[in-house]
Amino acid sequence: MDQKRRDRIRLRLASWAFTTRRVPQGAATGILAPKGRPEAGDLLLARVDAIGQHGDLHMVNGRRRHLFVGNEIVVAYGNRYASNQYEALVPETLGPCQLVAGGGMASRVVSWHASMKAPTQITPIGLLSDPSGRRMNLRDYALPAVEPPTEYRPTPVAVVGTSMDSGKTQSAVYLVRGLIAAGLRVGYAKVTGTGAGGDYFWLKDAGADPVLDFTDVGLASTYRVGAEEIEGALVSLVSHVASHGVDAVVLEIADGVLQRETAALLESPGFSRLVGGIVLAAQDSMGALAGVQWLRERPTPLLALSGVLTAAPLQIAEAREATGLPIHDREGLASPEVAIELLGRAQQHLEAKASGWIGAA
Repeated sequence: MDQKRRDRIRLRLASWAFTTRRVPQGAATGILAPKGRPEAGDLLLARVDAIGQHGDLHMVNGRRRHLFVGNEIVVAYGNRYASNQYEALVPETLGPCQLVAGGGMASRVVSWHASMKAPTQITPIGLLSDPSGRRMNLRDYALPAVEPPTEYRPTPVAVVGTSMDSGKTQSAVYLVRGLIAAGLRVGYAKVTGTGAGGDYFWLKDAGADPVLDFTDVGLASTYRVGAEEIEGALVSLVSHVASHGVDAVVLEIADGVLQRETAALLESPGFSRLVGGIVLAAQDSMGALAGVQWLRERPTPLLALSGVLTAAPLQIAEAREATGLPIHDREGLASPEVAIELLGRAQQHLEAKASGWIGAA
């Protein structure tokens, strides 16, 4: 048996992580020796050396598989920004590094939350290569460019947060449920963050169709990606979702509004042009007030508050008095009346901009 055939068998037996989901496994025909400097999005075969924080791997098919020492996995290099977990950077060599996200990201941890265990240790076996012998990168498998529909453009509503774990995905899930309950077809896209299957499959279970994220446009993560490229990812994702003939688009923006890439996106002309309104998920009333003040200095209107604070009636009362905004828990967002009212306000804003009543940003 020749080396190429042994490589193909080895790759077929490995566990392919969620981040690789756009890559046809048959396209990988070789394993390049671990030489050179990796780049974000490069695909690699790695061996698990020691189990740490991430003891399982989110697979392409949605299943979480338990990891054991000696397992071989296919993941992607990437930078990670997660204030409640790790900050990690693409290493400068193809030496041992860490698995820093359950969705399948190889990186080098540079700082971490005090609650985190030591990261899972992995050793790269080699970079994946295509039949031409060229190293494979997620960018090579991005969705092709598509023009948005000209006859009708569905209105996007964005869910942003005051921080990681402020309830953004839950708010997006229940807003999708509310819009579907109102009789609409709803698509979803996560524009920034780290490739992970949890949010993706939760939105699919909620009924959003299609469900896309930044990995669909060739990015393993968006940390340390330029503002212009992230804005391009937003435009591409919205165009792809709209091309499926949906009535509404729910967008999710990762982390908090002060995170560098999130802030740049919220201030970009593309965001202001495409998005009709924002639902802000907050951890508590003080965070909500700070987030509202920050967002009110930007052109896209705030529609409502949601998120973790809605579990505490006293936090709701404080936030409502301080901001004057409506506050919706997940049951409220799942209500067709509330969801339609939020979408309607977002649509009115975009129509007012288009008619010249509101100046372009």
